[in-house]
Amino acid sequence: MAPAPSIPKAAFWMALSIASMLAMSVAGRETTAELNVFQVLELRSVIGFFILLPLVMMNGGFAAMRTERPFAHIARNIIHYTGQAAWLYALTLIPLAVLISIEFTTPIWTAILAVSFLGERLSRSRLTAIVLGLVGVVVIVRPSAGSMDPGHLVVLGAAVCFGISMVLVKSMTKTESVVRIIFWMLIIQSVVGLIPALYSWHTPSSGLWPWIFIIAFTGMSSHFCLTRALTHADATIISPMDFLRVPLSALVGWLLYHEQVDVFTAGGAALILAGNLLNLQRKAPRVVEVATP
Repeated sequence: MAPAPSIPKAAFWMALSIASMLAMSVAGRETTAELNVFQVLELRSVIGFFILLPLVMMNGGFAAMRTERPFAHIARNIIHYTGQAAWLYALTLIPLAVLISIEFTTPIWTAILAVSFLGERLSRSRLTAIVLGLVGVVVIVRPSAGSMDPGHLVVLGAAVCFGISMVLVKSMTKTESVVRIIFWMLIIQSVVGLIPALYSWHTPSSGLWPWIFIIAFTGMSSHFCLTRALTHADATIISPMDFLRVPLSALVGWLLYHEQVDVFTAGGAALILAGNLLNLQRKAPRVVEVATP
């Protein structure tokens, strides 16, 4: 039986999801200051697998994780792994608020790809959302002002990868459970990232292990809490709550790393978020699987 709708419960789980994402951003910056991006991803996947095991056992065990769509899982996770690597690398290059703002173009790329590959209709509100999002990116990056940072392009590429991953996951949720999708994500990404991680392997210092466990745990908890929030409220209510990550990431960046947010970043972020809000005006499905870093 599905849980009864509850805005307070949805807000509670969404707050935990946002906290997980913010903690993952900080842990990602701390770990990549010492370790290669590929090693961080490998440790996150391996440790995350053991964190997921209790949920696997509660959902039928390994037998229930069997899939008839292995190639869909492989394709999705190669693309998602690429996006995660780019996202982590961008953390080392640009301020948190800028990174999160550009990352929020993911729903826009998802909309474009859904029209192209899933046959969804390109409504007027969706088209307006795409235009606002693209203009918002240009305002933040300001290529004509000579202020473009390589990190801008890296995180933009990550957002496109997340958009492709989102479309693939959307097609997979017809036959695959959330736990099964995450299960194969951790296994496939562990295999994909093993060789590059070993090639650049560096034994973590003792002080870094708490951050490694945080990034592994929050990588799981962000997915889980978001899914729980969606069981208590529709995506049209949940998604705007996620927009709080932009000002909160700016606050975290200012408090921990003394990062400043200029008027162009704030204005561009406002355009991107306005575009996402317009995109949410159409009727959304009851359950939505969201791709995250």
